[in-house]
Amino acid sequence: MLSIPEVSKHPGKQDGRRMAVTRGFATVDDYIGSFPKDVQVVLESVRETIRHAAPTCDETISYQIPTIRLNGRYILSFAAWKHHVGLYPVPAVDAAVEQALAPYRAAKATVRFPLREPIPYQLIERLVALRVEQQSESGERKQ
Repeated sequence: MLSIPEVSKHPGKQDGRRMAVTRGFATVDDYIGSFPKDVQVVLESVRETIRHAAPTCDETISYQIPTIRLNGRYILSFAAWKHHVGLYPVPAVDAAVEQALAPYRAAKATVRFPLREPIPYQLIERLVALRVEQQSESGERKQ
């Protein structure tokens, strides 16, 4: 099973609960490097899949997770969690793609790929391409 690093607990309380505190990341490399090697391999593969589908995009850290931008606009984020890799937001898709997404759908705009199962990189590539296409169309309409 893949392992995820523990977050430290902040001694203060917020709303009567302890809050998790994570260190900040300056780059996507810093983010990926904070995970155990087995998870790093998965995150690097997700990153490469995204780069292949969106070669003109750049990457940054937003809300402490890797975020992909197109022409300065955020289009997609990904993150590793204890048991899965999340991808958000998921673009509007047709029925065939939705059927392929169904086992991974966590919310309207979120998919979760379990770390204990093979990651569907081709599906991620398709989602990224759709997201880039939709964002490009959105940008054209605003001009």
